[in-house]
Amino acid sequence: MRLTSDAFSDGQPIPGEFAFAVIAKPGPITLSANRNPPLAWSDVPEGTRSFALIVNDPDVPSVGTDVNQAGRSVPHALPRVDFSHWLLANLPGELRAIAAGAFSDGVTARGKAAAGAHGSVQGLNDYTGWFSGDADMAGEYHGYDGPCPPWNDERMHHYTFTLFALSTASLNLPVRYTAADLQAAMAGHVLASASLTGRYTLNPAVAY
Repeated sequence: MRLTSDAFSDGQPIPGEFAFAVIAKPGPITLSANRNPPLAWSDVPEGTRSFALIVNDPDVPSVGTDVNQAGRSVPHALPRVDFSHWLLANLPGELRAIAAGAFSDGVTARGKAAAGAHGSVQGLNDYTGWFSGDADMAGEYHGYDGPCPPWNDERMHHYTFTLFALSTASLNLPVRYTAADLQAAMAGHVLASASLTGRYTLNPAVAY
């Protein structure tokens, strides 16, 4: 199976249109269009009845002490952890593309609903935890919310979109499902998978 996007090629920068934030002047950053990028896939295996999608950033700082602090930086060598940006399940098996902005078009304070386009269901992304202590933004962040790495991070962040072709028409998932829930539900149903990775930074000192 093959996964592509008209917005960026594998290993290339993700345009700011598809990010949660962009570099600003004066800055350091400002909110962006936060649209989901267009995706298309081919060479789907016979017997596919639905698709699931996980978008993950493995470059998130494991310690937040220096994150977005003026006069400091997040060291490149700091250990990193995963951060889910989009969990999507029960996409119809006949579907072969997702349009730009079909699932996300703007930043939604307190998060988007679980119901997605094409009858899909969206899990909780990790902005749910990130904004949990913010009175203006706290909520349940279902669906796609794009890149917003620390603006003082020395490391380039990578965002991997992985599409799974499944042998079942739907997965039995809780409304507030997580990446772990989705991976557990897919076990034994994955016929094939394909990935596409884009890069993004909000630190002008980190060269693309």
